[in-house]
Amino acid sequence: MERFEVTGMSCAACSAHVEKAVSAVDGVKSVAVSLLTNSMNVEFTAPATAQAICAAVTAAGYGASTGDQAAHDTLPDSESPALKRRLLASLVFLAPLLYLSMGHMLWAWPLPGFLEGNHVSMGLAQLLLTGAVMVINQKFFRSGVLGLVRRAPNMDTLVALGAGASFLYSTYALFAASSAALTGGAHAAAEFMDEYYFEGAAMILTLITVGKLLEARAKGRTTNAIAGLMKLTPQTATVLRGGEEQIIPAAQVRVDDTFLVRPGQSIPVDGVVLTGESAVDESALTGESLPVDKAPGAAVSAATLNQSGFLTCRAKRVGADTTISQIARMVQDAAATKAPIAKVADRVSGVFVPVVIAIAAVTAAVWLAAGQTVGFALARAVSVLVISCPCALGLATPVAIMVGTGKGAKNGILFKTAAALEAAGEVATVVLDKTGTITAGRPQVTEVCCAPGITQDALLTAAATLESRSEHPLARAVLAYARQRGIAPSAPEQFRALPGHGLQAEQAGHALVGGNEALLRALAVPVDALSARASELAEEGKTPLFFAQDGALFGVIAVADVVKQDSPAAIAALRGMGLRVVMLTGDNRRTAQAVGRAVGVDEIIADVLPDGKQDAVSRLQAQGRVAMVGDGINDAPALTRADVGIAIGAGADVALDAADVVLMKSALMDVVGAVRLSRQSLRNIRENLFWAFAYNVACIPLAAGVWFPAFGLTLSPMFAAAAMSLSSVCVVTNALRLNWYRLTDDRRDAHWARKRQKAAPQQTLHISGMMCQNCTRHVHDALRAVPGVRAVTVDLESGVAVVTGSAAAAALKKAVEDADYTVTDVETTQKR
Repeated sequence: MERFEVTGMSCAACSAHVEKAVSAVDGVKSVAVSLLTNSMNVEFTAPATAQAICAAVTAAGYGASTGDQAAHDTLPDSESPALKRRLLASLVFLAPLLYLSMGHMLWAWPLPGFLEGNHVSMGLAQLLLTGAVMVINQKFFRSGVLGLVRRAPNMDTLVALGAGASFLYSTYALFAASSAALTGGAHAAAEFMDEYYFEGAAMILTLITVGKLLEARAKGRTTNAIAGLMKLTPQTATVLRGGEEQIIPAAQVRVDDTFLVRPGQSIPVDGVVLTGESAVDESALTGESLPVDKAPGAAVSAATLNQSGFLTCRAKRVGADTTISQIARMVQDAAATKAPIAKVADRVSGVFVPVVIAIAAVTAAVWLAAGQTVGFALARAVSVLVISCPCALGLATPVAIMVGTGKGAKNGILFKTAAALEAAGEVATVVLDKTGTITAGRPQVTEVCCAPGITQDALLTAAATLESRSEHPLARAVLAYARQRGIAPSAPEQFRALPGHGLQAEQAGHALVGGNEALLRALAVPVDALSARASELAEEGKTPLFFAQDGALFGVIAVADVVKQDSPAAIAALRGMGLRVVMLTGDNRRTAQAVGRAVGVDEIIADVLPDGKQDAVSRLQAQGRVAMVGDGINDAPALTRADVGIAIGAGADVALDAADVVLMKSALMDVVGAVRLSRQSLRNIRENLFWAFAYNVACIPLAAGVWFPAFGLTLSPMFAAAAMSLSSVCVVTNALRLNWYRLTDDRRDAHWARKRQKAAPQQTLHISGMMCQNCTRHVHDALRAVPGVRAVTVDLESGVAVVTGSAAAAALKKAVEDADYTVTDVETTQKR
């Protein structure tokens, strides 16, 4: 797989054309073009070469070069400044043009003396002003013409045709007015004033430039993810060379160098601990909510945070070989291979533009053959082109997206691209990271269990005193809980940490010990009174901490990363919308299952490292579009690989950059709001496209003069432009309705769920052995746990279970038989 940088692409049609051109090169196995990063990943073998691939892209009308991934970690936004300059320059000329063409003509605004009554000078002034706008926005014409030459028309082709047709016809009218002025005077020239449509050409170019500017800004922000990943690694490292400490750039650390990491510092490279003990926060790398104890011989990774002790380590992997660098490469590769969501208007324009050109040409030819004048035939052809102007077609999608994204921003939901807003409403599966997404991401005390004869205050006093010298996050949770209840810790003596086990200290002559059950049993402390309850707490995904004083058990304090308050309701709402909810985490399976049961997800995938998360998302994409919700740095590859990456606002910066959607309030319920808003926006876009085409389809026959022979009806280019403008007004007005949409409105959730289920395959299982309602619940739960199942209905009387979803029949049968029931038959039907 080799990476190439591509230049000259402006829309989804361009990236598709590049992909088609490269795929035609002999030896190319696969190619994925990313409009977002202006790059492509190509897998090829001989006889294909990098030079041949670049030549194919060049022949298609674009530019290509081999790209060094390290050299392109940052992708600066070079488009927005140029577009902003173009927009401002266009407005400078558009303002006086509108004054002349509309202010004076419609509202009789005063004109300079040299233009008053001089219709030819008026037209010439409009021509010059429009020409300036066209020169400023000449890129549309270059790209549009190239699209026609390459037989791959795009949105720029529509813009060029609409603006060019208006300008050319207006120029013709200006010359006709000049001729009339010479032969018939000013009164004769005035008859052509209504034939000037210069302002239409300039307005089209300016409005499309506004849309391009907004798109470029969103695109520029999105490509910061790669740079954000690498910024997590510290820029400097403290190494031992010649027995002395030296602070050097982290990039200069060599394999087998000895480096030092103090409390509170990030680890600069991957290595192994030589001396020292500490708790290291690896949540940025693995998603594990609790820090990992490190002792001599333990491995440490770059970009993880040393929380407490002083560590001396030996470097094992440096530079591009570190784990964090590999994650950065995964993000980069995922961004390059993720297919951009094609814009509806771009797909339609490939057919729409040639058809309109053909209709205009046929119109002119037919009227000339019918004996009409060249002026009449040309007017009919130009009317067809003008009424088919891309303004409404071009606005149908971006205006709805603009209003939708604005609505989302007001509610703390940021869609970073138009593609994200479109795609969020089309997902079939929502994948949720556990730590910081479903849970709060901060350990908290959830339960205090006192031994017989011990008060809660006594237990908390002993625990707080012991934990007061520890920097471990669990210790901070215990101390915070004690302080909330007005208990102040005493100063312990002879404090000693036992990494991986617990703590020991003395206070006022009393021996204090705290830690896991194994530690207390090793110290001969009787723990049987609370051992069973501790096991129950562990099964619930909590960490039980035992505390004893002078060899006597004082009690157990349970600490856990608690579930956010809105998580169960949000997951229930997502399932109510017909979406499958999957929890994906690097935590151990026991903790993951406890959290999964508490919030009601459909499937749990645990013990997954960053590359595994990316692979899991890829597997789920085989069942439909996937939205990934996460907040950790390790989520970045999965966020980018998913069709829609949604980042919790309180998460790591890189995750926010890698995501398509950012939830500023860190509320999981906002995922529900994002999906609802996306679906409503998609509905609005379809309505806009319908109205844009309905106006064109209704008016093109009139513009072509179809009704002229029977009714004498024709449509001048002026009225054609008015019809086009009316369609644009309807599109914009309809899009503005999104401002009144409430994200908490769940009235259409059930409709969307039914619509999704109707399109899903349905399997009927005939089951024997069910005797009661407990049996049906057992079968229901077994089937619901199978990946790909969306809905299950079990009927005891008929002995039938109806399963909706993409799960294989063999997997369903095995799940039922593992639950000690028998499947006698399986019927599969495709619901319509």
